[in-house]
Amino acid sequence: MAVRIAKDAKTTKTTARAAKSKKDKVILAYSGGLDTTVIIPWLQENYDYDVIAVCIDVGQGDDWKSIKARALKTGAAACYVVDAREEYCKEYVWPAVKGGCVYEDEYLLGTSTARPLIGKILVEYARQEKAVAICHGATGKGNDQVRFELAMKAFAPDLKVIAAWRDPKWTLQSREDEVKYLEDRKIPVPVKKENSYSCDENIWHISHEGLELEETPNEPKWENMLKETKLPEQASEKGEYVTIEFVSGEAVSVNGKKMSPLEIMQELNKIAGRNGIGIVDLVENRVVGMKSRGVYETPGGTILMYAHEQLDHLCLDRDTYHFKQMISLRESELIYDGKWFTQLMEGIMAFQDKIEENVTGWVKLRLYKGTMRGAGSDSPYSLYNESIASFATGDLYDHKDADGFITLFGLPLKVRAMMEQKAGKGQAVPGSKRLKKRPTE
Repeated sequence: MAVRIAKDAKTTKTTARAAKSKKDKVILAYSGGLDTTVIIPWLQENYDYDVIAVCIDVGQGDDWKSIKARALKTGAAACYVVDAREEYCKEYVWPAVKGGCVYEDEYLLGTSTARPLIGKILVEYARQEKAVAICHGATGKGNDQVRFELAMKAFAPDLKVIAAWRDPKWTLQSREDEVKYLEDRKIPVPVKKENSYSCDENIWHISHEGLELEETPNEPKWENMLKETKLPEQASEKGEYVTIEFVSGEAVSVNGKKMSPLEIMQELNKIAGRNGIGIVDLVENRVVGMKSRGVYETPGGTILMYAHEQLDHLCLDRDTYHFKQMISLRESELIYDGKWFTQLMEGIMAFQDKIEENVTGWVKLRLYKGTMRGAGSDSPYSLYNESIASFATGDLYDHKDADGFITLFGLPLKVRAMMEQKAGKGQAVPGSKRLKKRPTE
């Protein structure tokens, strides 16, 4: 599987001493938070590596200029910032939408879809920099360690992977340990609120974990948590309509305006967010075997998935739609488990691309205080035929046509009942045990 540098990913680089050093290089997935800030000097002290920090923007909304400066001040030999937002939407979010991918009925796979792309980009920079290893700061209890490392194995089985929190040389056990580690080395500590949730944010969603959410009887403290979505009770009393146009299963416009995938997500996030759409409180099954609780904000993604499903109903025949439901469940599991770059995933996505070729048209939705309902849809490839669907007899379907169909469709039931009657030989008919006597008055 070849590594491909994203054509549309905008990259900025700040270097310090990387060109002059003869040390081996390690690529660090760098966010600028406490963990990855600690990992820079930790790698230098324990592995004697030059650390190349790579920041990957999938829509977090971070101050990348400050984060870049922090990486260099902390001791990174170089820092890259990659704008991968458009690539993320086009090549990861859009396939998940086309596939109707939802994990355990509610989770729209926000973190899960971004991690394979991040892992792939880390490998791309490892190859460019001729690094010997890639390091990440995902914990040993979470899903992300699996997703990152499966992507790395798919593209670079020869590279060493350093998972700091699982490394025997990592002796820090708490946030306080990490803060002291930086203070002892006179390295500025990143500003973090002590009572903040553990969050992951991108253009598709925002996840919240920790604090009161770790005890399932607790109601989430919504006012302290939500960043992009209003509570439904705080949304406008007027509500709003939104129309989304699709071509071959991919969104191309919102309210009649053609947009790029990134622009579509930005616009839908605003529209859905102000209408209180897309808040989920979920206890889910992690890859590593434990259950976890998280609150997800997926405003634009929620209405996009709903609208796309409406168009699927219009354009896909019964057998295809029902088979897609089964395939979508498996595809969702693959994405959640970090198995994006597998042969099975490639095959499923090819199937989805094929059946979505005619999923073209528009869907109008009525949004009101956290709810959605259809307000019309149309497609040049619609399989809905008014002449057939009408209660009145049309040219293509006569009510009497159902006689032969029901006779054949019910033939197995009739044959079984006849057998049971014959087997009874005047005694109680076996099938009659399922019948009840009903009062006649």
